[in-house]
Amino acid sequence: MKTGAGQKLHPPVSKRDHIQGPANAAMTLVEYGDYECPACGQAYQAIKEVQRALNGRLRFVFRNFPLSMHPHAEEAAEAAEAAAAQGKFWEMHDALFENQEALEDEGLITYAEQIGLDARRLATEIEGGAHIGRVREDFDSGVHSGVEGTPTYFINGLRYDGAYDPESLIAALMDAGE
Repeated sequence: MKTGAGQKLHPPVSKRDHIQGPANAAMTLVEYGDYECPACGQAYQAIKEVQRALNGRLRFVFRNFPLSMHPHAEEAAEAAEAAAAQGKFWEMHDALFENQEALEDEGLITYAEQIGLDARRLATEIEGGAHIGRVREDFDSGVHSGVEGTPTYFINGLRYDGAYDPESLIAALMDAGE
């Protein structure tokens, strides 16, 4: 497994995180991602394949790391957190990655409606900055963990610097899970 100079995830995964998969999984994959990042969009598809292949043996965590070069990334992350407040983080996460080319306000409202959220509440919360603190906490945790770009992965708490195609990720996860 290629890891980045012993860089450790800080803070470790906790109940505050957005988690898919069993809490006691032998393999944990944490992604710091940006909804407007093209490489994260490609990685999104790879992660879906990894999750299917490891079928319930993987705990996947997503943390927001919106890059300033992407004008809609921070607001998209806020939309994901607003959706989390309504119990639908993962549905919004998927909608944002599947519609990366349309992350303006109008699109965010449309995705909220499509996944059954109170779109007016979501818009009000984004406009009022209700979730910006959470987005920035994720970003700061990434900085403290040595994240410089997206996507950045941690496997079982250690930075992974290898390729993020499904085969490479599965091999690294299987090595870490043994």
